[in-house]
Amino acid sequence: MLHGRQEPRLDTLQSIELAEGVEIHLRMAGPYVRVLAYLLDLLIRGGVSVGVGLLLMLAGAVLGFNVATGLNMLLTFFLMFFYYILFEAGKHGASPGKRVMGLRVVDTSGAPISFGQSFIRNMLRFADGMPIPFYGFGLLSMLATQRFQRLGDLLANTVVVYDRLPHLQMAALPPVLESRAPGVPLTREEQAALAGFRERGGMWSEARRIELADHASELSGATGVTGMSRLLGMAHWLGEKH
Repeated sequence: MLHGRQEPRLDTLQSIELAEGVEIHLRMAGPYVRVLAYLLDLLIRGGVSVGVGLLLMLAGAVLGFNVATGLNMLLTFFLMFFYYILFEAGKHGASPGKRVMGLRVVDTSGAPISFGQSFIRNMLRFADGMPIPFYGFGLLSMLATQRFQRLGDLLANTVVVYDRLPHLQMAALPPVLESRAPGVPLTREEQAALAGFRERGGMWSEARRIELADHASELSGATGVTGMSRLLGMAHWLGEKH
């Protein structure tokens, strides 16, 4: 986090600076919740396929067996290739499974995706799904990229984010015993990281706050509760100065 050193990702809330100099925050969705959304969509598509397939079988006596079979093949093709494309390019930016899980597909700038982007990311599902049925390439890509992007996301310049966040129980932060200036000059990004640590600290347990603070022990000069208290003191000092 400090002095140019890259730290492991500790939070899915990421800051993105746009070309206009505007900074936005997006909470990226990881593999676990996306797999759940995928399974929900799989159940929905399967239910539609079975239900309409049965109706077409009954209608086959009137329409003819070949016509009913052809319509069933068209339905299967639509569910396989256009189910995600149409939903994700729509106003909600999400398939039914993603909406249930509170997810949305957006451009990396945070804007809604276009039909072209939705088409590209979903045409790559075949490659992401290899080896079938484990979706191995897609999972490996998500785990290897900072924004949990599968191959289709990388090509279409899209990310999957939380569209709504659960209400978090805010815990009280320990009182700042001493407002202290950092021992070294801090960059704007480092100052923002300290401010974010104090602002979001109430969302985490004390153990989590200490774990995060330990990654900045080079700045605080201590670990554990002492290091956490010193970081909060520095964040408080920066807040007073600004």
